[in-house]
Amino acid sequence: MDRRRAPPPPAVRAAPVLGRAVPAGGRRHPRVARGLSRFLPQLEPELRPGDRILVLGCGNSALSHDLHERGYTDVTSIDFSPACIAAMRARYAHCPGLRWAVMDIRALAFPDASFDVVLEKGTLDVLMVNETDPWEVSPQAAAAMRRVLAEVSRVLRPGGCFISITFAQPHFRKPHYAQEAFGWSLRHAACGDGDAGAFHYFLYVMRKGQPLDPRDVALGHRLHRPP
Repeated sequence: MDRRRAPPPPAVRAAPVLGRAVPAGGRRHPRVARGLSRFLPQLEPELRPGDRILVLGCGNSALSHDLHERGYTDVTSIDFSPACIAAMRARYAHCPGLRWAVMDIRALAFPDASFDVVLEKGTLDVLMVNETDPWEVSPQAAAAMRRVLAEVSRVLRPGGCFISITFAQPHFRKPHYAQEAFGWSLRHAACGDGDAGAFHYFLYVMRKGQPLDPRDVALGHRLHRPP
């Protein structure tokens, strides 16, 4: 089989540390850019009033504000862009429970066990944006993903959960999440808009302190097999 790489994808106006990828000259897909409302039925069972929530790669999404409006008032949102964080801080200055910080998702400046929930919506996808073969992720991309997930695990309290919302299908994304070193369980659900022609997205929930299913452990081992 000819395994030569395809030409690289279009340039993105974001470095891998940004926590979001936007095609050059364009915007996020509108389905990704929406706020919390379409995800609420799946998220609500995982969230409790009073949870300390961290949103990774917030960009200019209304997600953090939507959480605040639904009673989750302890929300910290980070992004690599100072301009973005300044704009969001000004836009939601009337919401004192919302905090904003410029930060690299690979090196979170929070103490261990700082949050009950870490939430990302399309943020980790930027780590794979330059990959041309989803079946054979480069060691660099795999290492970057592992570094971010290790930081997420570190800042989660025991019993807390990491929630990832993405278009990435389970056979591509689960091996990254299914690492025993992170100390969490893993489950996922396919979600959609009820429209047969609509894109489906996937909700991944990792619960800190619960064991991985042996089948997921086997998936995680695939990333470390020798070539």
